Amino acid sequence: MFRRTFWFTAGAAAGVWATTKVNRKLKQLTPESLVARAADKAIESGHKLKDFALDVRDGMVRREAELGEALGLDAPVDPELPLQRQFAVEAAEPARAADATAYRKLPYNSYNRNEDH
Repeated sequence: MFRRTFWFTAGAAAGVWATTKVNRKLKQLTPESLVARAADKAIESGHKLKDFALDVRDGMVRREAELGEALGLDAPVDPELPLQRQFAVEAAEPARAADATAYRKLPYNSYNRNEDH
């Protein structure tokens, strides 16, 4: 008698457990639930992408500062530089005339065909 009662109770408990599990899974697979999960994943991915872009931008700024310091781009033009180097450094600065977007041209002609590309 106890054996039958035990197996009947175990079977009923397993049936209730399985039914509950199936119902939860079905609720997770409804269109509304799928849309909500997809939206949450998209927002999470957007935050991760934004954090990555900010990290890359910070690294770029740091590296540009290192390179500028190593190349001496922020240093004033040294009058003892060779003449061609002085022209190149001065040409990199914008003209201080009325139009600040116009740049001076280098005083020498270049015959490099790939220069304009």
